[in-house]
Formats: sequence, structure tokens, C-alpha cells
Amino acid sequence: MHRKGTILLSALIVLIIISLALIGGVFYLHQMYQKADAQNVKLQAQLAELEGRQRQTASQLEESKKTATELALKLQEAKTRMDSLSAELAAEKTAHTETLNKLEQFKSDLSNQKSLREDLENRLNQVQDDGRKIKEQVKIMQQQKMELEEKIKNLEAGAANVELGKVIVNSEAVQPAAVAAPALPAAAVSEKSNAAVKAAKTVKKGQSIPAKGIEGKIMIVNKEFNFVVINLGSRDKINVGDEFVVSRSGRVVGEVKIEKVHEFMSAAGFAVDLKDAIRENDTVNKK
Repeated sequence: MHRKGTILLSALIVLIIISLALIGGVFYLHQMYQKADAQNVKLQAQLAELEGRQRQTASQLEESKKTATELALKLQEAKTRMDSLSAELAAEKTAHTETLNKLEQFKSDLSNQKSLREDLENRLNQVQDDGRKIKEQVKIMQQQKMELEEKIKNLEAGAANVELGKVIVNSEAVQPAAVAAPALPAAAVSEKSNAAVKAAKTVKKGQSIPAKGIEGKIMIVNKEFNFVVINLGSRDKINVGDEFVVSRSGRVVGEVKIEKVHEFMSAAGFAVDLKDAIRENDTVNKK
């Protein structure tokens, strides 16, 4: 009996221990469940908070996307405007460069125009000076012409009372106005005249005069216009284009050519190189 009581007591004790253990386990599990439930509530609260933050973040992200899209559009617009401004700036630079080049060209043209103007003014002044000199020379020439015409008129007026020249054929001198030439056969006169012309054409400066034709004197020498006035005219059968040999002391000085004929005298031109050689009172013989 005592042994059975001991076994029952031991079993009871074991049961009590097991019960206590179960109670302790249940209490522990209950505590763990409460803690887990509290943790779950806390986690759910955190999850809800996280979800709220996520929604807020998503909303902010969406707003940020819209802002980014708007910024991208504005950036593209700004880039397009910048490209346009760059093109306009390049065009302005090109126009500015062209304007500077044109300005430089204008400056160069202005300088050339000033130089041309100064040159033209100098030329104009020179022309005016030349014009004044020419006017003075024209006045002098007109005065000389008037004096020469007056002298020619005086010479023509008194030509009837002076000896105008001699016609010499075969060394026989006769007065053309006062004495008639001796009658000679036409063939002989023609032959002798031709011989005199040929001889006159072959003479050179400084040589002696061969057979002479119509002879006269130089009355006036004009060295400015290179002409002389001789005392032979239309009454002596002198024509424009006739040529005369000028001589002094029997030596040839040069030649003159009739350019204008009056009744008692004629004007004849001569070469420039004879300007200082021909003198008044030199003898002229028709070639």
C-alpha cells in the first residue's frame, strides 16, 4: 500500500509538475502571443505609415515626373531659343563684320575721293592758271596780230612806191611793174626756167645759189609762230604752196613755203630749226 501511495504521490507530483509546466507554457505562449500581437499591431501601424509614406512618395514622384516633364519641355524650348539666338548672334556678327568691311571700304573710298578731289582741285587750279596764261597769250597774240595787220596794211599802202622785187632770167634783172621783159622764144624761156627750178631744188643749206627765179626780200620775221612776210604777192604771180629758197650773202639759209598771199606781199611758214637762222632782209628765190 505504502508503495502504491508512493507511486501515486510520485505520479501526482509528476502530473502537478506537468500541469505547472503546461500552465507555465501556456502563460509563456500567452505572453509571447501578446507580445507578438503588440508587435503585429506596431508593425501594422508602421506598415500603414509606410504605405502612407509610399503613397505620399508616389504622389511626390508623380509630381516630380510632371515637373521633370515640364522642365524638359522648358529646357527644349530654351535650347531651341538658344539655338535661334545663336543663329541670330552669328547673323549679327556676320552683318557687323560686313558693316565694318563696308565702313572700311567707305573710309578707303572717302580717302580716294579726297585724294581725287585734291588732285582735281590742283588740276583745276593748274587749268585756271593755264587759262589765264592762255588768255594773256591770246591778248598778246591779238595785239601782235593787230600790229602785224596794221603793218601789212601800211606796207600794202606804200607798196606802189617801193621796189617790190626783181624777176631774173638768165642773170638779166628787169622791173616787173615798170619794164616789160624782153621777148624770148617760148621754148627758150621754158627750157631756161626748168633749168633754174632744177638747180634751186638741189641746193643745200650753206651752198651758193645757182640760177635764180623770182627774187624778193624778207620784210618781217615772226619767230613765235614761225612765219615770214616777203615783198612778193599776187601781182608777182605768187600762189599758196609756192616754195622759196632763203639766202644771205649768196649762201642758202633754208626754205619757206607760201601759206597766204596778198596783192603786194605774202606770208610763208618755215621749219622750227630755222627760227634763229632766218633774218629780215634775207633774199628769197622761188624754186
